[in-house]
Formats: sequence, C-alpha cells, structure tokens
Amino acid sequence: MILIVDSGATKSDWIALDENGEQLFLTQTLGLSPEVLTKDVIEDRLANNFELSKNREKVSHLYFYGAGCGTDRMKVFLKGIFKDFFPNAKADVKEDTYAAIFATTKVGHQGIVCILGTGSNCSYYDGNQLFQKVTSLGYIPMDDGSGNFFGRKLIRDYYFHKMPSDLAHKFAASHDLDADVIKENLYKQPNPNTYLATFARFLIENKEHPYSKGVIDKGFQQFINNYVMQFELATKVPINFVGSIAHYLRDELTSVLLRNDLIVGVIRQRPIEGLVEFHRSNM
Repeated sequence: MILIVDSGATKSDWIALDENGEQLFLTQTLGLSPEVLTKDVIEDRLANNFELSKNREKVSHLYFYGAGCGTDRMKVFLKGIFKDFFPNAKADVKEDTYAAIFATTKVGHQGIVCILGTGSNCSYYDGNQLFQKVTSLGYIPMDDGSGNFFGRKLIRDYYFHKMPSDLAHKFAASHDLDADVIKENLYKQPNPNTYLATFARFLIENKEHPYSKGVIDKGFQQFINNYVMQFELATKVPINFVGSIAHYLRDELTSVLLRNDLIVGVIRQRPIEGLVEFHRSNM
C-alpha cells in the first residue's frame, strides 16, 4: 500500500493506493506541521484516524508533502514519528512546495509555483529542480497574502478602529473578538496560524465590500512584490497556485496578476489530485 499525503497547516489529505495505482481509501487528519506541533500532538492525530490506524502495518511507501518541512531537522523529526507509526513503510518527506509543483507543473516545463492557503510560499521550477529566493520565517513576519495574513489584518483593523463600522458590526457578530479569547488562541493554544486563518473566511464572504476589495488587492500585490518578482523570469513563465485563498479569491488574484503583466497559470484548491496523477505515472 502506498500513502500520498498533502499536509497543510490546517488539514492533511491522505490517499491510499494499491500496487496498481487504484485508490483504496481517502481520509483526512488535522494538519501535521512539525514547526508548530509537538511529537505527542502529531502522534495523537495519526492514532485518532481509523483508516490510518487500521492500515498502519500495510503501508510500504509514504510520500509526505507538508507545510513546515523545508529543513532537514523537520524532515528527520517527522520521519522518526512515521517510522514508529508505519513500521513497514519507507517514508519520503518533502516540503509542501513540491506538492504544489507536481500538482500544477509538468516535469520538463518551467513555472513559478505559489502556495496561498493558511500560509504562503513561492518557488521557481525549471522543469527538474526547485529554486527559492525567499527563506520562510513562518507566519509572524512573512506569509504575505495568506489566510493567516488576512486574518491578522482584519483583527488589527478592527481593534485599531480602521474597519468601516458596517463591516465591523458584522465582523463582531460572526466571531468572538473578546481580547482574552484572541490572546488565548494566539499565545496559549496550538496552531495560532490556523486560528488567524479562520478569520479569512469573513473576508472571502464579504469580498465585494470596498474595504475587503482593498485589503485583498493590497495583500496579493504585496505577495507578488515580495515573492514572485524575486525571480528574473517572473513575467516569462506561468504563475501557478494551490491553496484555498487562491481558489476562493481566484478572480481577485487573476486581476492582480494581469495588472503586473504576469501569466496566469493553473489555480488549484487542493494539490492532492495532481499528486496522485504524478505518482501513478511514476509507479
């Protein structure tokens, strides 16, 4: 049995294939980012999934693409956990950027591949190798244009009284904005980046409001300026995206790309389908 995993900060999609590439089961766990979760939390999330627990000894290969897996230390950390949980599996751990590449860009083709989900990232793929100009420092100083970026912006504007009153009333009615609740989730609970990203849904649901349009436009422009334009071939190759923010704000993202003379490529909400196609073709 082969397991293919696309793990973001919020959730992880798992697909099991047999030796002929036929799907055995599809399941989901919470995100398994090693940068923000302890060994015990990750182990619990694996153990609490019925399909994974039931089939743990049947897995021969595990292809894991995850947020927070960009360093050797994090890869070794996860491989150790997987070795204990899937005792007969050979685990291959790569950062989630590779999932985005394999899901949007054919081998041998050039492209810039971006992630716009709970977090954000951007890489250049020359058809064989991955290149990055920006080393991610995580959700606090970086992640431009992401769900947690927009969530942080909404909370700040609400508390600094910069959000229009009509939208502020709506925002307060749809979320618990008590200061103690916010600080509890940001500083004492796990996954503060995921918590911030939950507020981005409000922005998507109210994207036609002039305030929201401005926030979205500026956020995407900042992402392009800081990430995409780092690459010399930015205006010459397709710009591909995966992630919920890119998917649900596709029109707004496309508009900003075209304004910057960039080529709009593939935009996918979840890369898992493309990953399965990639691995089936390489079985």
